[in-house]
Amino acid sequence: MHMTKEFYDELSPFYHLIFQDWEVSIERQANILEGIITSEWGNEVSTIVDVSCGIGTQAIGLAKHGYEVNASDLSSQAIERAKEETRKRGLDIKYSVSDMRDAFAHHSKEFDVLISCDNSIPHLLSDLDILNAFKGFYRCVKPGGGCLITLRDYENENREGIPVKPYGVRIEQGIKYIIFQTWEFHGDIYNLSMYLIRDHGSKQAETKIFRSQYYAITLSKIVSLMREAGFDRARQIESNFYQPVIVGTRKV
Repeated sequence: MHMTKEFYDELSPFYHLIFQDWEVSIERQANILEGIITSEWGNEVSTIVDVSCGIGTQAIGLAKHGYEVNASDLSSQAIERAKEETRKRGLDIKYSVSDMRDAFAHHSKEFDVLISCDNSIPHLLSDLDILNAFKGFYRCVKPGGGCLITLRDYENENREGIPVKPYGVRIEQGIKYIIFQTWEFHGDIYNLSMYLIRDHGSKQAETKIFRSQYYAITLSKIVSLMREAGFDRARQIESNFYQPVIVGTRKV
């Protein structure tokens, strides 16, 4: 996971630019996630752990909605950014640095709900790695509580040539940022390069490239691995979230 850590350490100052409006996205995602949490696990949910929190996109939104949130991430730089963003908003979230595969050993307690959003799970590059992570997730969840994961639908992604995934143009403090990804597939594993071009208005632009790897795992395989890890009612659900959502419940 060294490549993943380095990827997010370097990307953390710019991660919000992935979204057209990060503040709006924080609130919109929290509203949708709260609706799912209430529908799946009831109104008594109070504690949430985010095991791949990044710069805090979901953790901050859920904390604003009144949940007690613990959040961890592999990237120490992303955690520092998340802490700063949380302080700015006057919120209280317990942040720490941890690999999601060590979720239970690290947090050492059970929560009402565990989340891992923004296509984080496919950074684990084998079924065995994902299964072991899910077993740890299961132990982090109280009986009757649940696990919520969001990720890309890789069955509907183009694998021909080198696909380009544009994010568009952002303008911040008078600087234009042009962001896009390229994917290079080697079987089910692909190398991702994220290009961030900073245009200050002169003849020269600054380009940063962030690189990582992903496993193009299918949603049905994720569901199967969640069931194998012990989760009940594991399935993909209908939602307005920007990525497919998969949930599972720990049996009472």
